[in-house]
Amino acid sequence: MESARLKLVAGLVVDSSVLVTGERGKITTPEVIRSLRQALGDVPIVIITIVISALTVAEPGHGIHHPGTEEKARQRRRFPDELKRYVPIDPITGATAEIIARVDGTQAVKGITVPFADLLIGAWQPLCAIR
Repeated sequence: MESARLKLVAGLVVDSSVLVTGERGKITTPEVIRSLRQALGDVPIVIITIVISALTVAEPGHGIHHPGTEEKARQRRRFPDELKRYVPIDPITGATAEIIARVDGTQAVKGITVPFADLLIGAWQPLCAIR
């Protein structure tokens, strides 16, 4: 009997820090995506879907409004525009809000404050895995 080979379909959730590093290094979004795919080249994965959270667009986007120079504003504007063009944006849903509320509440009882952006990304990633 022929042995069956396991085929893995995977998604990659990209943290905004990876993308911001690319933007600061003047690397385009397609170049960042290409680098990520190359880095995963040795992993036996059939399909790799790269997605970002809506918050990932907002985090670097806030810098557009306090750039220092017009050139910097144009550069910062280009980056979120490229993100939206090349990478699917997964929405923040009611299910995400429920996870945020549960984690925030249970941690608050323990005296732990988790920054909202961390709550949002932390709640959103597991939902990506089950979709």
